[in-house]
Amino acid sequence: MLKTPRSPAEENGATGASSDRPTIATPMAPRNNDLEGQLSGKEGSALRTGERGNSPPCPPAAKRLKKDGRQKKDKRPPSVDEDKVDKMKVLVEALSTEQLDRYELYRRSAFPRAVVKRLMQDACGSGVPQNAVIAMAGIAKVFVGEVVEEALDVCEMCGEQRPLQPKHLREAVRRLRAKGQMPNTKYKKTLFF
Repeated sequence: MLKTPRSPAEENGATGASSDRPTIATPMAPRNNDLEGQLSGKEGSALRTGERGNSPPCPPAAKRLKKDGRQKKDKRPPSVDEDKVDKMKVLVEALSTEQLDRYELYRRSAFPRAVVKRLMQDACGSGVPQNAVIAMAGIAKVFVGEVVEEALDVCEMCGEQRPLQPKHLREAVRRLRAKGQMPNTKYKKTLFF
């Protein structure tokens, strides 16, 4: 059976009509006199009188953690070397307007991760982690850049003007396969093995 807290009147033997009903046990809050008796010295006297003395008000623990977190963020070293950043600034300043436009388009371009993830899942037959999807999208971007660069070379060799045409891209892919820089997608059946 549950023990019920008793009031001081019940402890002295006085019972009322409400004592027949069971009550839920709840922790009783300590009395102020009990707290004051536990503290001694300056802390107890300051608590009893309500004075804090010369100590500044202390913020709650959550605010202290936030302040500590901000300070740690400021003290972290930068992830990119300042030398690389300076070199990149010099390089970008040296670009012509056309080159700068192309560089900006290159930086902004990306393959949609949802499409890359779907293609990878179709090829693997199972789920793929998000990090692998990001890596594959980056590799695809580099691959397309190589094909376009080779296609621009083909266009110049033919003496033709831009924009690139499908025939330039096909020739670029043929050349990259001949160099061994592109995987062969056609399956060749071997006769004797």
